[in-house]
Amino acid sequence: MTPYRAYTPAAYTFPLPDNHRFPSYKYQGVAERLSGLLPVLDTPALPWAVAGQVHDPLWLRRWRRGEVSARETREFGLPWSPEVVERARRAAGGSLAALHDALRVGWGANLAGGTHHAFHDRAEGFCLVNDAAILTRTALRDGLAKRVMTVDLDVHQGNGTAALLRGVAGSFTLSVHGERNYPFRKEISDLDIGLGDGTDDAAYLEILRSQVIPALEAYRPDLLLYLAGVDVLAGDRFGRFALSLSGVRERNRLMLSWAKAAGVPVVTMMAGGYNSDHALTVEAHASVVLDGLEVF
Repeated sequence: MTPYRAYTPAAYTFPLPDNHRFPSYKYQGVAERLSGLLPVLDTPALPWAVAGQVHDPLWLRRWRRGEVSARETREFGLPWSPEVVERARRAAGGSLAALHDALRVGWGANLAGGTHHAFHDRAEGFCLVNDAAILTRTALRDGLAKRVMTVDLDVHQGNGTAALLRGVAGSFTLSVHGERNYPFRKEISDLDIGLGDGTDDAAYLEILRSQVIPALEAYRPDLLLYLAGVDVLAGDRFGRFALSLSGVRERNRLMLSWAKAAGVPVVTMMAGGYNSDHALTVEAHASVVLDGLEVF
């Protein structure tokens, strides 16, 4: 019996207009793809008090009550409902549960999360609660780790994470992203690597080997948060990169193999993926867990 497990918020749905661009289908799809390979559990709810250690508690309360403006919901990208707020904290709760799994057995997996566009008091890009920032603050505050590194390989810069963790002792944020892609106003991570449109497997993997792995070696975290966005794939509606599924899987294996060899607990979070090929989106997101099972 595998000691590893994954968490999913697939049961926590929310109302969306017809043809909305949010890829809600993928959460259930990934859970089903992994069924039978490891336990896939419902995400626990993140306590609002824990979210309030990173986000403005009054702002969070406004969101819980629906006291938000049209501009705020427009920037969030999703219509407000009690269900969408509950789902956001469930997604982040899965990351917190995965953190404790990682500390126990070396790797924890959330089949959601990676909500890196959420700021202290601002929601953006489908992100309301920033799980990477919450995990970092929790681990440092509770003495679970002394050096936490976030490696964000979503195609979009982790702007909210960079802003929330800027200047936090014991934290290092690294983002590899499309230089000309959303967010168009970038924040400053500890290491930002902006790449051009059309970046393919060879160029991307070379960046990982020549810059990302050396950064991991130099910082030597004792906890790694890996945002495994698959919007780097060719054909993604919002991506602009040109990676193949095999390139994404090689990326996953590089990151996870480094963590295992270094003895560093790692938490994997899904982050973005909006491919026009829905089956490819599901398979690519599932691949980080498939690769984790292989590596660990």
